[in-house]
Parts: sequence; C-alpha cells; structure tokens
Amino acid sequence: MSRWQPYISVATVIERAGRFLMVEEDRGGAETLFNQPAGHLEPGERIKEAALRELREETAWQAGITDYLGMYVYHTPDGLTFHSHGFFGMALAHLGNELDPAILAVHWLTLEELEALEREDRLRSPLVLRRVRDALASRFYPMDVIHER
Repeated sequence: MSRWQPYISVATVIERAGRFLMVEEDRGGAETLFNQPAGHLEPGERIKEAALRELREETAWQAGITDYLGMYVYHTPDGLTFHSHGFFGMALAHLGNELDPAILAVHWLTLEELEALEREDRLRSPLVLRRVRDALASRFYPMDVIHER
C-alpha cells in the first residue's frame, strides 16, 4: 500500500525599502505568475539551506535569513498538498549568476503591486501574499524552532 506524503517546499520573503523580491515564472500558461523565491526540498538538504539555494538559483541574490514565518499548508485545486516553510530575510549582495530556466525575471514589488497581481490571479498561490502580510505584521518565530539533525 502506498503512503500519502505532502510535497515539502520553502519560500523566502525578502524585503528592501518597502519592496519585496519576487520572481516571474513561466508556468506554461498564457500569463506568467509571480512568487517568492521558492522551491522543493532536495533529499538530504536542510530546510534553511534549501531556502538559500532557491534564492540564489531563482534571483541571483545572496540573502541572510533571519526569521522563520512558519509552516503553511496549501491544498491545490488539483488535489496536491504542500507543506511550505516560510522564511524572512534581507538581501545582501547581487551575485549576477544565471537564473533558473523557469524564471523569466526578478522584480522588487510593493505590497500594492502584489495586491494588484492577486486581483489579476497572477500570484502562484494564496500563500504568496499571506507570507508577505505575515512578515509585515512581524509574525516571526526564532530559527531554533526548526529542529534538524
């Protein structure tokens, strides 16, 4: 008998001067979608390391992760379940390396611009704006709530 398992992902809210680091993704549809730098946990990878790797691969930014936003559970319309670990941090340096092939562009967007994208149904999931709003409300947990061995 097969056992159900959720997909484990990471996403990081990076804020700078009232703007949030976002990626514009080609999802194979007519319009592109916007998301935080995010992706799946790879075998043997620690959760924070996955978040930093996704940031580098998708944005070419080096960042410092300072806080944990929590675990967000999302059930997609097509029946998949994601356990997404949210982080918050600050941009440190632009590395200039190539972006992941699915990333079309990197943007620094305001909350108002993100809300407009939500109205146009152009955010990757409802979690995108939820994580930003949680960060703006300082709903942070210390990093040591994550126990990995």
